[in-house]
Amino acid sequence: MVQSLTPFRHPTRESASPLAGISTLDALLPSATAAGIAPEIARRLMDLTDRLFSGRFWAYHPIDLHYHDLAHTAQASHTYLALVTGHIRDQATSPDAREYTLGLAAILLHDTGFLRAIGDDQGSGAKYTHTHVLRSCALAASVLPGLGFNRNEVDDVVGMIRCTGLTGKPDNGTFTTELARTVARMVATADYIGQMAAPDYPEKLRHLFAEFEEADDYSHVPRERRLFRSTEHLLGATRGFWQGFVLPKLERDFAGVFRHLAVRPPSASNPHLEAIELNLTRIEASLAPNR
Repeated sequence: MVQSLTPFRHPTRESASPLAGISTLDALLPSATAAGIAPEIARRLMDLTDRLFSGRFWAYHPIDLHYHDLAHTAQASHTYLALVTGHIRDQATSPDAREYTLGLAAILLHDTGFLRAIGDDQGSGAKYTHTHVLRSCALAASVLPGLGFNRNEVDDVVGMIRCTGLTGKPDNGTFTTELARTVARMVATADYIGQMAAPDYPEKLRHLFAEFEEADDYSHVPRERRLFRSTEHLLGATRGFWQGFVLPKLERDFAGVFRHLAVRPPSASNPHLEAIELNLTRIEASLAPNR
């Protein structure tokens, strides 16, 4: 059946995403402090990330993507800090555990692999979609020692970033502590939920398809082997992606840590999951038969 896109309906004020208004890193400091992360190191990590994405650090172009942009990093980081706060509340862990700071470094830097170096003037950073996780790991390993992170801590951060890949499994990684492994689950969970619960997620999926197209062109992926044929195909597959891939992965590979986002677990509502369901409903409402 041929489908056509109609305008997305925006959520009502009552059902607004918990990520509404989160588009820069400025809003993260209070959440980081509430999560027990020292304000000084949180500021330094946020400043580093902001300078990287704006082209003011080393020899990098500013980020030139409209899906994997600074707003996504801010939303994923906000979700991560909410997970940490919930984890501290639910598990009675120490709020000053160093692992939580390592997780903040990981979520802030997890998409820096999309950045193009000065002199790399062909296309956009989207061409690195299939390799951006490894590139993010390399960049994190190169900059974090300068912020006072030791070798074991850098290894943990790199391991956490690797878990954000589609095949990432924290249980298969090597971490210095079990809390670091749990934090890796929270980082990867925040990456998925942070993008899908964002208030503009339905609109930004058009940009995601464009990123996939450029990456597949760059990697010479034949048309018949590409995941999506069109923006409409991507939109139509989104609920299946959530229910058939993301939710099982959140439960199995990431040990269900998303439940720490609930207001009063285990039975209370989870605003982030409710925002995702609203986005899925908006996407489905936009896909109407062409009459």
